[in-house]
Amino acid sequence: MTLFFLAYLILAGLALGQAVVLGIQAWEHRRYARSCLRDLNSQRPSGRAAVFVPCKGYDVDLAENLRAVLRQDYEDYEVAFIVESSDDPAVATLRQVMAEYPQVATRLLVVGKATDSGQKVHNLRMATELIRPEIKYLAFVDSDAGPRREWLRVMLSRIAPREGSAKPDVCVATGYRWFLPQRPTVANHLLYSINCGVMALLGRSSHYLVWGGCWGIRRETFETIGLRDAWQGTLSDDMVATRVLRQNRLRVRFEPACVVGSPLDQTLRQTFSFLRRQYMVARFYAPLWWAFALLNATLINLAYLGGLAVFAVGMLAGSPMAWAGVGTTVLLYGLGVFRAAVRQGLTSTYFPEQHPSFSIARRWDMYAGPLAGLANGLALLGSMVGRHITWRGICYRMLPGGKIRIAWRRETPPTKATDKPEYRDTPLRRAA
Repeated sequence: MTLFFLAYLILAGLALGQAVVLGIQAWEHRRYARSCLRDLNSQRPSGRAAVFVPCKGYDVDLAENLRAVLRQDYEDYEVAFIVESSDDPAVATLRQVMAEYPQVATRLLVVGKATDSGQKVHNLRMATELIRPEIKYLAFVDSDAGPRREWLRVMLSRIAPREGSAKPDVCVATGYRWFLPQRPTVANHLLYSINCGVMALLGRSSHYLVWGGCWGIRRETFETIGLRDAWQGTLSDDMVATRVLRQNRLRVRFEPACVVGSPLDQTLRQTFSFLRRQYMVARFYAPLWWAFALLNATLINLAYLGGLAVFAVGMLAGSPMAWAGVGTTVLLYGLGVFRAAVRQGLTSTYFPEQHPSFSIARRWDMYAGPLAGLANGLALLGSMVGRHITWRGICYRMLPGGKIRIAWRRETPPTKATDKPEYRDTPLRRAA
């Protein structure tokens, strides 16, 4: 019995230490985000940018997300929308939105089905095969993300070369998603809370981590490190980019102005499928980060469950140690509420116009943290086994080294033989 209580005290000490560190990191994330978003108007980079938007199927609020990409306040840019087939459900919406913004140079690229890479990776490789000489920056954003008007301008300002700087220049800037629950369901709030916890770990230095839903890179860097070739035969564009950038010791910066709103409306099954897929990708491409996430989730869940066990065993044995379990659990819960309250204070910073609509989601994150932690832990445990990942109707088998093989794909109308990249260049918007 004594050894049981001693083991629990060690576990509880580690969990409390972890909770304190995570709380400090959440506080630092909030401080950093507010400082970066305080003045965005002074940043005025120059140089032509190419924005790539891979699309597949119909995302929630797809049209509004695409409009956000075309409403950027950076004058010198063009946008390439990339689809597998002209029969893709997204094409009709793409054409409609492109017609609404004739002042922005846009292209619709039909690139065909992937055969040896993930479909998104295939789309990006095809779209970046020939980059016009005047392009200075490359930016990537997913179709389920809605960037703010300053997104492109601020991101490019972070990676623009700085003359006379003693430190190495930042070559890559990355954002992250902030889910926007469309309905107050358990599934939506679980994923919202888990995602907020991950985002709070990001700070000024992203430790080479790139999030593929929203990031930018200098064109010269993209070509020098051979990222397009590194994508060949892989599934994850961002994890491969992270790996290549780490190998080349190139600086990556997390930019709060590049945080994008991503509409969320999923079932519980879809939520666990999404989480397991994300963690499986990390397991094959970033095993140390995956192991770190698994260790953290396991530690906090064991501490909560251990507290209940100590209380039950202590009460049965008449031991005063029973209250140690209660006290530790309450303290862990309190630290979790504090951490969630800090990061939820960011909703008015990142999305001031939508701040009131987050009320239920904010309370869920603050007071149902243990439930979200348990769901996250189960998803991580599920990612420990298996080699098959299903993503947007295609099942991939993971091979050693991060290579993949397509196992099967949901039947879709075949790409027409006449489908070729369709270009529509229109006059660029110029500053008055």
